[in-house]
Amino acid sequence: MMEVSEDSLFQSVKEIITQSREKVFRIANSTLLLTYWQIGKLIVEDKQKGKERAEYGKYTLKNLSKKLTLEFGKGFDESNLRNMRTFYHSSPICDALRHELSWTHYRLLIRLNNSDKMNYYLNESVQNNWNYTDLKRQINSLAYERVLEHKKSPAESIHSILKNPYIFEFLGLKPDEKISEKDIETAIIDHIQKILLESGKGFAFVARQQHISTDTSDFYIDLVFYNYILKCFVIIDLKTGELSHQDIGQIDMYVRMYHDLKRGEGDNPTIGILLCSEKDETIVKYSVLNDKNNLFASKYLLYLPKEEELKHIIDQDKIRFELNQENTNNSN
Repeated sequence: MMEVSEDSLFQSVKEIITQSREKVFRIANSTLLLTYWQIGKLIVEDKQKGKERAEYGKYTLKNLSKKLTLEFGKGFDESNLRNMRTFYHSSPICDALRHELSWTHYRLLIRLNNSDKMNYYLNESVQNNWNYTDLKRQINSLAYERVLEHKKSPAESIHSILKNPYIFEFLGLKPDEKISEKDIETAIIDHIQKILLESGKGFAFVARQQHISTDTSDFYIDLVFYNYILKCFVIIDLKTGELSHQDIGQIDMYVRMYHDLKRGEGDNPTIGILLCSEKDETIVKYSVLNDKNNLFASKYLLYLPKEEELKHIIDQDKIRFELNQENTNNSN
C-alpha cells in the first residue's frame, strides 16, 4: 500500500515539474522571439533614418556585434544580427509571430525568398508540431513544390494535401536492389511516424493488410489511413513495378468496396492512391484515373534526389497535372 502511495506521489510531483518546465520554456521562447524581432526592427529603422550608407552592414553591424558580445556574450554575432534584421523584414507584424515555433525554426523560414512558401512551411510546422529537423527535411525535400495544388481558399481539397513524388529515403531501402511490395509495406509500418509526416497533414494510420470480405471473395488492402481534414478513408495500394491497367482496376474496385462496406456515417467518399515506382503517363491518361477525382497515382522514390533532379521531376508532373485539370474543365 505504501509503495502505491509513494508511486502516486512521485507521478504527481513529476507532472507538476514537467508542466512547469514546459511553461518556462514557452515563456523563454516567446521572449527570445520578441527580443530578436525588436532588435531587427531597431536595426532596420536605424538604417532608414539617415542617409543610405553603403558601408552600413559592413561596419555598423560589426561594431554593434562586438559591443553586444562583450556585454552579453554569445548570440549576437554579425550573422545573427543579420538574421534578426531579415526576421523583422519577413514578419513585420509582431502580433503575427507564431510563438509555438522556436528561433531555430524561424532561421530556416527566413531563408525562403517566397512569402507563400514561407507561410506554407510556417503553418505546417505549427499544425503538425514539426521540430527543427522535421522542418529542415521538408524544406530540403521541396515539400511545398511537391504538393499537387496550393489552395488560396481556406477549404482543403485532396489536391492540396497529396504530393508527387513521395520521398521515402528514411525507410532505409536501397533502390538498386530487388524489393518486394511486402518489404516496402513492412518498412512503412516500422517508420509510421515519418510516413505520416511525409504523407501530409491530417493523416492517421488505420490498418495494414485490412481484410475486406464479400459473399464470394476475400481481399486484403495494403494500407489504410483516415484523413480527418478531408473526413474520408484513404486506401493505398503499393506497386514496385510499372503501373498497369490491372493495378488501376484493382484500386478502383477496392475504393468502391471500402466505400460500401467500411465508410461511416458522415464520412466523405473514399480516396484511393496507387503508389508506384514507375508511372506510365499514357496509362494514366487513358484510364479511370483521368476521369475520377478520388483515384490517384503517385510515384515514390526510395532516395532523396539532388535538388535539380527533384525540381525536374516536380516540374514535369506539374505540367501534366495542369493539363489534366484543363482537359477536365473543358470536358465539363
